[in-house]
Amino acid sequence: MKKVVEVAVGVIKTNNMYFMTKRLEHVHQGGKWEFPGGKVEEGESVEQALYRELKEEVNIEVDHSAFLIDITHDYGDKVVSLRVRLVESYNNAPKALEGQKEGWFTYEELANLDLPAANQEILAALAKH
Repeated sequence: MKKVVEVAVGVIKTNNMYFMTKRLEHVHQGGKWEFPGGKVEEGESVEQALYRELKEEVNIEVDHSAFLIDITHDYGDKVVSLRVRLVESYNNAPKALEGQKEGWFTYEELANLDLPAANQEILAALAKH
């Protein structure tokens, strides 16, 4: 049985624009655009992991986040459990701190980005939100 990697994902939204980062080429799903976040460490809640990861990755301090969707996706080489939260209340302007590209996109523009397969379910959830 494959190990499941639990990942906290933040959909950072301001004025109907969404902040995305582009995965570095050498990592899993490299070169694809994603909503920022990272692995939930042992003993952390999803919110704790998300707030830590967003501070480390994009330099924001989250005031509040809300549940959006939970997704389990099998990429073949690994299974991820994405715990996705909508982040609309935060401090600091998001900025990619790990050398990756960044950008703000409308919902319509998100559909044209090269995203990891599991992110399609996030787009569907945003369409209903």
